[in-house]
Amino acid sequence: MATVATLTPHSQKDLLLVHRYTYPCPLRWADADAYGHVNNALFLRFMEEARTRMFRDVLADDETARRQNAFVVSRASIDFRAPLHYRDEPVDVHVRVIRSRAVSFELAYEICDAGQLYAEGTTVIAAVNLDTGRPRRLTEAEQAFITRYSNP
Repeated sequence: MATVATLTPHSQKDLLLVHRYTYPCPLRWADADAYGHVNNALFLRFMEEARTRMFRDVLADDETARRQNAFVVSRASIDFRAPLHYRDEPVDVHVRVIRSRAVSFELAYEICDAGQLYAEGTTVIAAVNLDTGRPRRLTEAEQAFITRYSNP
């Protein structure tokens, strides 16, 4: 039986102990509401942008292989901590793996600046074959990639 390592998401102390991917996410003028706050629905997009860039190294180059080795989000959650006001500077999106299984893994996100946490979130990502519509096992290369961003 495989052991699954689990960390509590949303812990600043734990975040310092693991490898993470950081994406400086640009803000767009259209992201802000009438009060100058970044709309809460856009935080999912920020998480998606960071995750997509993080996984560029492990995704296949050709369309057939990408369809057979795809990833889909099966669950997402966000806890909002403070309003994010529109500005010219990007906001950091930190991503780390908090759980990995044979056919899925869970990512934790922190959307923040050096001194301010705006939101924390998680997504569960399932490995699927889009041609068959069925779950698939993570490949060895995918597992090795995920390990780079997991608890050492």
